[in-house]
Amino acid sequence: FNDNVTFSHIAREWRCKWESKDGDLAELQKVLDGKLAAMKAIDGVVSVQRVVCGDCQDYKVVTKLDADKFGAWAEAKFAPEAEFLAEIEKLGVKRIETQTYTLETL
Repeated sequence: FNDNVTFSHIAREWRCKWESKDGDLAELQKVLDGKLAAMKAIDGVVSVQRVVCGDCQDYKVVTKLDADKFGAWAEAKFAPEAEFLAEIEKLGVKRIETQTYTLETL
């Protein structure tokens, strides 16, 4: 971005709101489990993280890549993003969104 704010990693986040711990949340995890191996195999992946908030009912999946590899994944439409989002939409979860940002350990 500038001399003071630099980055070497870019992340893609998939997120939604779940309603039931025994229903939506359990099913979300099953969908993620089915995609995890493919996500970890993406060229340049540094990490795949899952964030779950019980208070606000957030479910987030963050895939962090080396910045120089991120463009190729973007060109591939962030596969398996479309499949993952379609599967969780069928579960009836709310506010399905995606976001791209830099992500650095300081």
